[in-house]
Amino acid sequence: MSRLLTVSNRLPLSVTKKGGQLSYVPSVGGLATGLGSFYKSRPSAWVGWPGIPSGRIGDAESKDIGKRLACENCHPVFLSRYELENYYHGFANRTIWPLFHYFPLYAKYETSYWNVYQRVNEKFRDAVLDIAEVGDEIWVHDYHLMLLPRLIREVRPEAAVGFFLHVPFPSSEIFRLLPWREEILQGLMGADLIGFHTHGYVHHFVSAARNILGHEYADGEIAAGNRVVKVDAFPMGIDFERWATAGEDEAVQKEAAKAAKQLRGRKIILSVDRLDYTKGIPERLEAFELFLQNNPQYWGTVTLIMVAVPSRTVVETYARLKKHVDELVGRINGEFGTVGWVPIWYLYRSLPFHTLAAFYQLADVALVTPLRDGMNLIAKEFCATKGGGRGVLILSELTGAAQELGEALLVNPNNKEEIAAALADALAMPEEDQGRRAEAICRRLRRYDVTRWAEEFVRELKQTKKEQSELATRRLPARAREKIVRDYRAAAKRLLLLDYDGTLVLFTRRPEHAKPDGELLRLLAALARDEKNEVVVMSGRERETLQEWLGALALSFIADHGAWVKEGGKDWLLIEPLRDDWKIRIGHIIERYADRTPGAHVEEKNFSLALHYRAAAPELAAMRIAELKEDLYHETANLNLEILEGNRVIEVRNAGVNKGRASLRFLDNEPWDFILAIGDGRTDEDVFAVLPDDAYSIKVRLEPSHARFNLASVADVRALLKELAR
Repeated sequence: MSRLLTVSNRLPLSVTKKGGQLSYVPSVGGLATGLGSFYKSRPSAWVGWPGIPSGRIGDAESKDIGKRLACENCHPVFLSRYELENYYHGFANRTIWPLFHYFPLYAKYETSYWNVYQRVNEKFRDAVLDIAEVGDEIWVHDYHLMLLPRLIREVRPEAAVGFFLHVPFPSSEIFRLLPWREEILQGLMGADLIGFHTHGYVHHFVSAARNILGHEYADGEIAAGNRVVKVDAFPMGIDFERWATAGEDEAVQKEAAKAAKQLRGRKIILSVDRLDYTKGIPERLEAFELFLQNNPQYWGTVTLIMVAVPSRTVVETYARLKKHVDELVGRINGEFGTVGWVPIWYLYRSLPFHTLAAFYQLADVALVTPLRDGMNLIAKEFCATKGGGRGVLILSELTGAAQELGEALLVNPNNKEEIAAALADALAMPEEDQGRRAEAICRRLRRYDVTRWAEEFVRELKQTKKEQSELATRRLPARAREKIVRDYRAAAKRLLLLDYDGTLVLFTRRPEHAKPDGELLRLLAALARDEKNEVVVMSGRERETLQEWLGALALSFIADHGAWVKEGGKDWLLIEPLRDDWKIRIGHIIERYADRTPGAHVEEKNFSLALHYRAAAPELAAMRIAELKEDLYHETANLNLEILEGNRVIEVRNAGVNKGRASLRFLDNEPWDFILAIGDGRTDEDVFAVLPDDAYSIKVRLEPSHARFNLASVADVRALLKELAR
């Protein structure tokens, strides 16, 4: 049975050393806590850093740690202090973390950070490959290991690799600031399935892949060379039952009773966060201060419990943040506090489960207002602990959780007035309204808990790999290639139907730049010289262009997607009388969109109009083309025209004209012994569909097709044709 190999920066168990003794404690964090029960429920292993620098332990201790962790199916990656400083505190948390959370001014672009980040990702690759077996699924987590999918793919191309990002993926304009943006994207594209918390993050990632790498995206898939990578949203859940039943725990009950006695019946507002500049803690405190100023009736009757968990204390930005928060708390308590009342209980420490659960139960309001957050599980834990009863969640609209928890009071975390007003509304909200909102949230959290989240991701990874395997079986195998060559050499009458753009030549930003090179001209000439061959070049280009570029060779042609045909040695023939009086009316529409899309241009052919947008910004082009299609469908409804989408081109032409219909003139001419058709686009599917059963058909690019086989690239097509020409 296959295993799930989870790979993350930290293992679910952390190693500490005190007084020369090693001890093992559960790691703190959403991923370790969330996946802890899931990974133990199935054949699995976990690869990660054990939490102690390699310089603090000797070789014997390293072996002991490895043996101890192996009992928990954990496999350590040991890192030195230097590596931790540059990879974790450096590139991960001084470069990626601020940039991905929209704090570009905090980001540091140090080459030394990047070099060590690469090296540590390679260490993780080696650790994974040491234990990976055939059939294992490898699930890589988070921004610390964004190069790892590709590193694994380069060594194990057949491996099933998934990647999940637990922080936001920023807009492509923010992401462009990263000097190593292409390397990061290429690293992620090594995965078969890439997951994010929200569809917004998916959109940002796809935009970056388009604008920076030039990859096409459609129906949840990115075409990356000869691979298809799936991208989707999987909002992470929590261990719902654990939090929902926390009130039954005796330790939780004792802690809740103790805190309730100290609070003396006051209204409780709870804030729990790591002390991180992305969490909006200063803004939250200032909003609470404004609330007290605007609502003096709550003086002495409300307490804000502010839990700030120490985080990345060695990073200077965090040290400055703590100083600022300390000063704010002191100022507010000094301004509003009395002998019997302190407005803010400030706890600068991590809380154990029973204390945190007790605070959740006691709180009337949870104030969760990060400036930016990938998901935020605190909000979900609070709601689950309430069990649909009394309690109000105030939630930042800039968290991933806001996409699911619409019943919360959603606020802009930068708007202190809005947060202060939300606090007043929450404290005054009738219990019936509180219960209705909380019950709706709980139903959703119960259905989509952390186990279902993990199961859905793993199931989708399996399905993605299955679909890739099915496509891979269509890729022209060596045995089939050898048979094509044998049948070609044995045949006396051969028909070769060859598409031009994307098949014989690469696409270019401007169509007129895709002229045939010397190698292609020599190759086509060699094929055409053989008296057994009829070589037909098919294209959506005008006949004049094909005549100019290839007319000196003994070739036949299909031009304008099948409107014109030229059999070897004969004149050009129009398949049937076609209208072009529609072009003025439709041309105005297409020109208008070309003017609004810098980099796009209109090509007028004899009986069609095409808008090329290969040189346009992909995001803008996608939006404009969607709008254009709507207008064209409306305008062409009664004109016997059809709209054809190609590779970054949209074309309007007369209906019923296509390459398949034109190719029948050649197919019906002779009793061919050998037929080979090669093409890359939708227009070539019409040709594949009319071929006899014994014909060979090849689609360029690994994607579903009527063709029998697939090849990955123009280079592969030319290599096959060279073999035939020899």
